[in-house]
Amino acid sequence: PSREGLVVAKVDEAEFTEFVVGVSRSLHQLAFLMCGDWHRGEDVVQTALVRMYVRWPNIGRTGVYLYARKAVVSVVRDEARRPWRRERSVDLLPDLTVDPVCEHDRFDDRLYLLNALAAIPTRQRAAVVLRYFGDLSVADVAEVLGVSTSTVKSQTARGLTAIRRHLASAGMDVTAPAAQPEPAEEESWSTYVS
Repeated sequence: PSREGLVVAKVDEAEFTEFVVGVSRSLHQLAFLMCGDWHRGEDVVQTALVRMYVRWPNIGRTGVYLYARKAVVSVVRDEARRPWRRERSVDLLPDLTVDPVCEHDRFDDRLYLLNALAAIPTRQRAAVVLRYFGDLSVADVAEVLGVSTSTVKSQTARGLTAIRRHLASAGMDVTAPAAQPEPAEEESWSTYVS
């Protein structure tokens, strides 16, 4: 069909809907980790899915999940460039020091980690989130970000260093990993960000 001179390809609605239902949760988690705000993450996923819907007939089905992640990362980058999305400086920063007497629970650790993720540059954040929270290989992260594998490795290393520095400045011990019980079979990284 044609609208005002534009050719519009027919989209298989059922196939696209099935894809969205299957991938929606993981895309929301990725967007949340990338931008640090659940509601903004929902907007990011919505925009990414709209972009995908337009291109759906031309997207190869073998790499559709990587394409979706790439679309989310692209929208987060685009949103970060918009003037109304930029962070504003404040005169007084909140006190994020950790009381060494208190025992850290998973909720507090999660908040510190989210703050640390938000503090690093977007490219480093994307590499760390896709690699360690999204469980993608270095090659898959490189494909999603459109960079070489060596760039993924360097951005990931720099991002992890910056996260460790941020957590250490908040008073957390980042020298040795905390002893954690083995996760259940069905538990994954998504358990910690839902």
